[in-house]
Amino acid sequence: MSAATAKVQRGDVVLAARNMAKSYGSVHALKGVNFDIHHGQVTTLFGENGAGKSTLMKILSGVVLPTAGQIILDGQPVVLSSSTDARNRGISIIHQELSLAPNLSVRDNIFMGREIMGSTGVDFAEEERQVRKLMTDLEEDIDPLTLVEDLRLGQQQIVEIARALSVDSRILIMDEPTSALSATEVDILFKVIRDLTSKGVSIVYISHHLEEALQITDHAVVLRDGMLTASAPRAGIDLDWIVRNMVGENYDLGSPPTGHAFGDVALSVRDLSVPDPKGAGFNLVDRLSLDVRAGEIVCIYGLMGAGRTELLETLAGRLRASGGQVVLEGREISHLPIAERIARGLALVPEDRQRDGLVQTMTVGQNLSLASIRSFTRGFFTHRRMEDRIVDETIRKVTVKTSGGAAAIGSLSGGNQQKVVIGKMLATNPKVMLLDEPSRGIDIGAKAEVFRLLAEGARQGLAVVYSTSEVGECLSIAHRIIVMHKGRISAEFDSTVTKEKIMAASGESVAA
Repeated sequence: MSAATAKVQRGDVVLAARNMAKSYGSVHALKGVNFDIHHGQVTTLFGENGAGKSTLMKILSGVVLPTAGQIILDGQPVVLSSSTDARNRGISIIHQELSLAPNLSVRDNIFMGREIMGSTGVDFAEEERQVRKLMTDLEEDIDPLTLVEDLRLGQQQIVEIARALSVDSRILIMDEPTSALSATEVDILFKVIRDLTSKGVSIVYISHHLEEALQITDHAVVLRDGMLTASAPRAGIDLDWIVRNMVGENYDLGSPPTGHAFGDVALSVRDLSVPDPKGAGFNLVDRLSLDVRAGEIVCIYGLMGAGRTELLETLAGRLRASGGQVVLEGREISHLPIAERIARGLALVPEDRQRDGLVQTMTVGQNLSLASIRSFTRGFFTHRRMEDRIVDETIRKVTVKTSGGAAAIGSLSGGNQQKVVIGKMLATNPKVMLLDEPSRGIDIGAKAEVFRLLAEGARQGLAVVYSTSEVGECLSIAHRIIVMHKGRISAEFDSTVTKEKIMAASGESVAA
C-alpha cells in the first residue's frame, strides 16, 4: 500500500477523472467530464441511456481508453491500459449486461482466469469454500457447482456481484447491479455495500431505479448527452433534482389509456400449471386462470420467484405446461411451438434482452425483421425492398435512436436495444403482446417511451400483458393489476389501488 493510500481519510478523493472525453468517429460519448470517487463512500451516477455513464465507467475500469483527459489515482496520473491493469490497481466493475459463461459452474465463473493454485493444480476445494462464503454474505442459497445456465436471471446477477466482490477491490463500480434482483435481494446488497464502505471500499453505483439509488448514495453525479450537468452530496438532492438534471423536465410513465372500449377476450388461460424443471415437486405456476381482452393492459406484479416469468414464457411456448389451456382469440394454442404462436398473434418480449431478445452479431435492421421474416420471404429468397420498408417503419414507430438499419446492435444504448426488441415483435402484428420486465435496465425517459408505445398499441386493440417487480410501474398504464404469489394469483385490482395494497398482496413487507 502506498503512502498516499495509507493517509487517505473517508470522503477524500481517491480517483479523479479530469476533462474526460471519448469519441467513436463523429459520435462524442463524453465531452470533458470531471468525476470524483470518494474513499469509503458511494458515488451514484445518474443519466439517461446514452448519457455516457457506461462509457465513463469502461474508461475508469480499463476496458476502453479515453480520447482525451487524465485519470488521477492516489494523487498520481495513471493510464489504465486494460481491465487487468485496472484490477491490479484495485478497480473492478460489475457490468450492466451479464458476462458469465452459462455452461460453467458458479465456482468456475467466479474464479475464471485467476484460479487458486495448490501443490497439485487448481485447488477446487478452496475455491468452493470461498464461493460458499460469498453466497452466505449475500444471503443467497446457490450451490457453487450449479451451472449458471440453470439459475434464474436474478441469481445470475448475484453470481456477477459475487465475482466482483471476490477480487477484494478498493474501488468497485456497479453498473445496474439490481436490475434483476428482488426487493429482498436489493436490501441484502445494500447491507453488503455499507459493509464494504465501512472498510474503506469506494463504490460507484449506477442505477435507473432512482428512488432505490437514493437510499444508498453519499454523492450524486448526473450526466446528460456526454456532459456533467450536476453534482451534489446526498443532503442536497431529491428525486425531482435527479429527474430535472437528467431529462430537463419531470417525465411520468403515463396513465391507463382511455377513449376506447375493450374488445372480446383475446387471451384466455385456464388452470395453467408449470412444474419446477429441477424436479422439486412443486409448481412454479399453479392452476392459474386469467382472461385479457383486446385493448386492455394488464400488469402482473410479484416478487422474484412468484412465477411471473414462468407464466409469460409458458404462454409464449418457451416452457412446457403440465396442465391447463392457452386460448388465443378462441383457438387453443397450448400444443403449438413458439413460431406458430407468433404467427397466430402471440408475441413475447423476454426479460433478458441480451440473451433471448437480440442476436448480437446481427445489425439493427436484421434484429428488427427477424421475427417477421415470413412476411417478406418467397421460397428461398427474401424480398429486400419489403424488408427495408418494415425496418424503416419500425425504427420510426418505436423511435429507435440509430444511424440506420445497418448499424451494429451493440452500438445502441440499453433503452434503444429494448425498443428494438419491442419493435421486432410489433412488426409481427400481434394480437397479444407479453412483456417480461420491459423497463429492466433502461432510464426514466426510455421507460416512458416504452409505456407510451404500449398505451398506443392498446388504443388500436392490442391486448398487453406486462410483468414488473417495481410497484410504481403497476400504477402507470395498467387498466388491471394482477398480483402473483408462489405461482398463484393472490389479488386483482383496478388502477385506483394503492402501492401498499399491491405489496401486501404479494407477501412483501410494507414496513420499509
